[in-house]
Amino acid sequence: MSTQLAPLVGPEAAQSIIRIQKAKIKDYQLICEFTEQRDQDAPPRSFTLTSLELVHPDLQHRFSRLVPHLCLLCEQLPETPDFWPQDEAEELPYHFDNFTVTGLSIGHSGGGVTLIGRRRLSGNRVLNLTSPYVAYEDENTEYGYVRALESAVLDALEEVEAALRGKHSDAGKQLDLFEQESPEDAHQLLAEANAYLTEPQPTTDEAAAGEQPQPTVKKRSRAKKAE
Repeated sequence: MSTQLAPLVGPEAAQSIIRIQKAKIKDYQLICEFTEQRDQDAPPRSFTLTSLELVHPDLQHRFSRLVPHLCLLCEQLPETPDFWPQDEAEELPYHFDNFTVTGLSIGHSGGGVTLIGRRRLSGNRVLNLTSPYVAYEDENTEYGYVRALESAVLDALEEVEAALRGKHSDAGKQLDLFEQESPEDAHQLLAEANAYLTEPQPTTDEAAAGEQPQPTVKKRSRAKKAE
């Protein structure tokens, strides 16, 4: 997939072209291989990026839309009448609960895809899944949902590119526990501190005379405590 990124500064700013080769979500972080060009005539530069931020929920949602295709391509589930989700915005049906798409690999020319995922088995075991490569324009393909797969992949790649441009989850960010003091508050505190330092301090005798006796706290015996 080829997409032009938005100008960095102003409408006349140079645009770059990004092509995603592989994308993977691990521990809620994006790992991506891609190339970038300043323009069509510039040589591409290759990058491998591991994001330190948590992925945005939109990216996770788009990856989840690939789960039904992974299940069919890897022959993990039969296509029942209630197999496909009814609404794109809703969560996947319960029969997909044990399946996850963790990554995808785009063909050299962008004309196909390989899905990567896993199935959770009993006893905390995991079955790793890799789908056969699906070419979008292959007339001999046996997969009957090529166009739906291509559309879902393009949606996922759009979110991957958004992540490369800085879109990520705000979860886990540390919030400010205290508000910043205003300059007026700071000046008032400084004035109070200066006034305290310039006030005459009482002598030792004055301090002793003004000292109030403290109440005596009697220690209770263990037997009393037990009561």
